Amino acid sequence: MSDRPTVDSLPKDPLERLLSVMAWLRDRQHGCPWDIDQTFRTIAPYTIEEAYEVADAIERDDMPALKEELGDLLLQVVYHSQMASEIGAFRFDDVAGAIADKMVDRHPHVFGDLRIADADAQTISWEARKAAERAKKAGGAEPAGALDGVARALPALLRAEKIQKRAARVGFDWTTIGPVIDKIEEELGELRAELDAGKSDPARITDELGDVLFAVANLARHCKVDPEAALRSTNDKFEKRFRYVEARLAAQGRKPVEASLEEMEALWQEAKTKA
Repeated sequence: MSDRPTVDSLPKDPLERLLSVMAWLRDRQHGCPWDIDQTFRTIAPYTIEEAYEVADAIERDDMPALKEELGDLLLQVVYHSQMASEIGAFRFDDVAGAIADKMVDRHPHVFGDLRIADADAQTISWEARKAAERAKKAGGAEPAGALDGVARALPALLRAEKIQKRAARVGFDWTTIGPVIDKIEEELGELRAELDAGKSDPARITDELGDVLFAVANLARHCKVDPEAALRSTNDKFEKRFRYVEARLAAQGRKPVEASLEEMEALWQEAKTKA
């Protein structure tokens, strides 16, 4: 690229236009200084943030916002692809082609002759193909582990659910929900014992609390509940009720810090009757 771009010089096709805009933003002569300075690592947090904003728009059933947030997320894919093309690693077309090929390969019941009875059977087939892909990537040096490929950068609660699912597929799981609940009670007991010891060792408490959260994530999996979605819903519920408490106190000319815990608890119980 040499001549400075103009709006009229950009392609009309939406995807080609976006790819061209990103390329110009990264152009060393005419681009944006901020965009030029970015790397895969500096952009990665924005990629994660945009994915969460997509989820938020879906949660709010806000279609105009979803359209905008999906555009922001698409920009992240284009951004990473542009940076990769600059070092000769891959281009956007390679990314799109690879995922299309992967979807065809993982859906032989759609693009081939395989017959799959239902969604559960499809899940089993999907995971079997993913396991084969992981083994192929390992190069045959050693057998692929059941937990291989679970990204460490995932939110901890989501990663807990994923590694539990992987372990369950090779038989490391309870078949009924009772022992799952027993495990939560066991872990809570160990946490309580640590707290009652009076030493308050932060490392030990962190370890025991982590065990509790891991066990709760396992319960969510057995209940077929998305733990991230469940916690988001509870966060929203808490926020709504606490804002009610704040509003009721504000109507009295007070702030929460000026009210007693008993007063706030009474307003909290009142808020629960409103929603």
